[in-house]
Amino acid sequence: MTLTERLETLPVSRFHYLLLITAGLGWMFDSMDTGIISFVLPVLMKAWKLSPEQVGTIGSIGLVGMAIGAILSGTMADLFGRKKVFASTLVLYSFATGLCGLSWNYESLLIFRFLVGFGLGGQLPVAVTLMSEFSPAKHRGKFLVLLESFWAIGWLLAALISYIIIPRFGWQAAFYIGALPALYIFYLWRSIPESPRYLASKGDFTQAEAIVKLIEAEAGVRRTTTELITKSISPNPPGMAVKELFSNRFIRRTIFLWILWFGVVYSYYGIFTWLPSLLALKGFSLTKSFQYVMTMTLAQIPGYFSAAYFVDKIGRKPTLTAYLIGTGISAYFFGQTTDVQTILLMGSLMSFFNLGAWGIVYTYTPELYPTHARATGSGWAAGFGRIGGIIAPAVVGLMLGSYHLSSQSIFLMFAGVLLLVALNVIILGEETKGQPMDESC
Repeated sequence: MTLTERLETLPVSRFHYLLLITAGLGWMFDSMDTGIISFVLPVLMKAWKLSPEQVGTIGSIGLVGMAIGAILSGTMADLFGRKKVFASTLVLYSFATGLCGLSWNYESLLIFRFLVGFGLGGQLPVAVTLMSEFSPAKHRGKFLVLLESFWAIGWLLAALISYIIIPRFGWQAAFYIGALPALYIFYLWRSIPESPRYLASKGDFTQAEAIVKLIEAEAGVRRTTTELITKSISPNPPGMAVKELFSNRFIRRTIFLWILWFGVVYSYYGIFTWLPSLLALKGFSLTKSFQYVMTMTLAQIPGYFSAAYFVDKIGRKPTLTAYLIGTGISAYFFGQTTDVQTILLMGSLMSFFNLGAWGIVYTYTPELYPTHARATGSGWAAGFGRIGGIIAPAVVGLMLGSYHLSSQSIFLMFAGVLLLVALNVIILGEETKGQPMDESC
């Protein structure tokens, strides 16, 4: 059997669940660090007398860092290994978050937030690549969506830290706690092996074979000598991955993923960055707005779990299409109503479908490129998508401020974007359910 076949046909074992938890904790820390800044900014706005434009810039600079980090770290992971880049980005964003607590003015905070964003953006596509390369084909979608579900846990943890710590110890303490994930590196380095697919793509078949044997032994699988054939993944010259994304072989998939990522990130950051303010425009107090947003945020968790179930049952393409359309429809009706019950229902459905779609996007992306270009392809798609996250909050601000448009018009715009992204999936998307990744490429 080939190395790909051996990894893809393994039964799910303790190793896979430990990998999910280990990578998921890194994902959770990502989310926690991202969430902390959203709770700190209202305090800083008052303490430092920041203008709304300065607050917006602090949020945007992190997304700029995420875009650059995703592109560079994805490429580096295909050159130097998934494990090394995963670990180094975790250390970078943790230390940079701690440095945010030492910020002495607006400009210094901007620099540190850029570094945080760079590390965060770099870790996410690398983590999902690593998880995808170890997951058996029949269960890969489930594992990758469950990995993404740790994002919701991180946000709730950020809210809890901010609620307990900031009033008692100040905003700096919240950032210092955000630096603690750096200590996780010692456990992570011991517990996560390098991807055998990556090692084989670099010609290191001996180490790749040793890692696969350990996983097989833990799963209770015994191979005969004739089955131990690992050279199914040919070594590739370094530096070819970026060029290959735009080759005739992959240009359709690259266009598909870039449109998908841009639309999903655009809708997510555009909607959820402005959600409390848009609720306030509907006549609710700021306190009520935050309560409603928290209720809607909780709907993310079943959204992830339902997507994890359907993505391996009925496939990536139909599940993603349904969740994007579901987000668009609920966004439209959310914008049209002022009734509290309808707002909570449609807001919760919007959160449910949007974050479920996120999980499927992270599943889908690494499946569309071969091993030697997988992290690069994932990183460039994520990086391009972050442009949507930078633009969307500004577009909403212009619609509200310069053009005096209503929240109905804003959510109609988001519904239109989401339906166009769903159309992109229908036309350009390819089904990858149950397929060995390297052979489907």
